[in-house]
Formats: sequence, structure tokens, C-alpha cells
Amino acid sequence: MKYAYQDRPKRSLGQNFLQDGNIVRKIVDALALRSGEPVLEIGPGRGALTAVLLERTPRVMALEKDRDLASALVRKWPSLGVVNGDGMSFCWEGVAPEGGIKIVGNLPYNVASPMMWEILSRVPRLTRAVFMVQKEVALRLVAGPSTKAYGALSVWVQSFVRPELLFTVPPTVFVPRPRVDSAVVAFVPAGPGVPAADRPALTATLHRLFQQRRKQIGSTLKGAWSQGVEAWARENGVERAMRPENLTPAQFLSLAVLLRDQERATTG
Repeated sequence: MKYAYQDRPKRSLGQNFLQDGNIVRKIVDALALRSGEPVLEIGPGRGALTAVLLERTPRVMALEKDRDLASALVRKWPSLGVVNGDGMSFCWEGVAPEGGIKIVGNLPYNVASPMMWEILSRVPRLTRAVFMVQKEVALRLVAGPSTKAYGALSVWVQSFVRPELLFTVPPTVFVPRPRVDSAVVAFVPAGPGVPAADRPALTATLHRLFQQRRKQIGSTLKGAWSQGVEAWARENGVERAMRPENLTPAQFLSLAVLLRDQERATTG
């Protein structure tokens, strides 16, 4: 297929343009947009999702890293708020309209996981999000404790939202076609999430334990297994021989706070 220069998919940006109108409408339907409700689209590309979003609400902002595509979007929809920027360095804290915001996007496979990590912990008043990601990543997002797919990303996401796998998407609906299946997931906030003051501790504990996910918790935390950790383990029904994937998100958070406070008390 031939493209105009500014429309040509850029491999360096992981661009795969969605071409199927039915899939587009299913994604937008999953957002449950009300007229006048603000929405941020990540990586609009040629605007397949954008066109349908603008049919539902005039308050659409688009974050597009590709300068050529960002300019084309402005020309096509002058009322569209377009930011030419990178989602990995974007100021997510600035996305804070009163009443909340919804976010949608076909996320590049190579940055989907870290971008979702940042969005969930930094966007104030997120009311709903719908993302298309690699199917393997989607399965990790919704995985429960004691399953193979459950990991640090699962715990982090489920500490902020309730993830739901909506449907899978074949490679045939993209140009160019990716080599793997995709899936669409929805995020619905589940309570207040992790307190801001506790997020660094949770991040550190997740990295510490899941970097050695096949090791028993007692071995990984050998130097930190104090009387306080022993008491925590008894209260939570956790044994030293368990592995990280056996802990729930709530247990990870309480353990992270305990380890942080314990270290602060020790270092003074």
C-alpha cells in the first residue's frame, strides 16, 4: 500500500493504524461518553477514533507524538485540541478538568506498560479509560494472584482500577499488520487508589520481589524479615515459602508501607 509521506507508518514510533470501523465504534462505545464530557485520546494517528469521538462530544484532546500527523489532525479538525508530545514525558498531572476525564488510545506496544503505569498513578480524577494493547499485556493486566500472568504490572494497575478485558482484535484490522493479536481493556477506578505518599514504596517493593519472582518471599526479604514482618505475615496468612505472585494487591501495599517504615526507623 502506498502512503503520502506524512501518512506513512513510522516503525520507530510503533505505528499500526486501525482501519476497521466496527472495532473503532466498539472502542468508543466502551468509553460510555456523555455529550460534553472531556476525553483525551492517546496516539490518534490518522484519526479513526478521533472522528467517532467528536461525534459523541466536542471536548476531545489528542496527544500525538508524530509531528506530521499532529499537523494533519489540526488541519482536518480545527476545533480539536492537539498536543504534539510524547506520552512518556507528558505532564499527566495537568490533565485535571473538574468532573474528571476519560482516556482512550491504541497504545504502541513498546511503551504501553510503562505509559499505563504512569497514567494510573498521575492523572487526577480519571473516571474511565479504554486502551488497546498487545493481547499478552492485556492478560497480565487482568490476571489474578497465583496465576502465571500475574506480576508487578497486574498489582500496580489493580491497586488503582478494576481492569476488564473487553474483546480481542486480530492483526488484519491494522495497517501495517502487527505480528500479534491485540486486545481492548477498560479501566474503572476502584476507590481512592494508592495514597501518593505510599506509591514509591509500592514501586520499590514490586521491583524488589518480582525481579526474583521464582524465589520465595522469605529468601528475597531475608535481610528485612523482622518481628514486624513476621507479625504482618501471620495476620495476612502469608508464609515465607510463598512467592510474589501469591500476594494480593492489598497485601503488597501493606507490606510495602511496613518495609518503608521499618527502614526509616532503622536508618533514623
